[in-house]
Amino acid sequence: MTQRGELAAVVDRLAVDALVTEYAVTVDDSDWAGYPQLFTPDGRADHSAAGGIAADATRTAEWLAESLRSHPVRQLLLVNRRLRFTRWEQDLGDTAEVQADYLRSLRPAPPDGTGSAPGLASGGRYEFALLRTEDGWRFRGLLVQEKWRQPG
Repeated sequence: MTQRGELAAVVDRLAVDALVTEYAVTVDDSDWAGYPQLFTPDGRADHSAAGGIAADATRTAEWLAESLRSHPVRQLLLVNRRLRFTRWEQDLGDTAEVQADYLRSLRPAPPDGTGSAPGLASGGRYEFALLRTEDGWRFRGLLVQEKWRQPG
């Protein structure tokens, strides 16, 4: 690989990593209008293994908004990221796959407005399928595989 190719690979890695981070922040901050913009127009998310739905990004954003409404205090950590670029139409790097382990903490708003109410914690793995678009990297698929769940 040439020095120019190595630089392009580093730039792509940083862009993909930024998109995965933006996903977690978007969910934590309840940015449901911004959620579908992280995806390609035909992008889909599958939360069925974690008790959710499998749907296009817009419908998934609606479902997340409704299901997380009772847990306004939340944090999604995506760690141990594994990134692999793949080939599409003979060009290296047009698609990518990311596996990232997750830790999620959900808490309802405390009844008296202070302190912390008991919530839920879970962990597992996200599998992201990405596509390079004219607007940058976007998700075309997302799969959540929950491994554990406990009252938090």
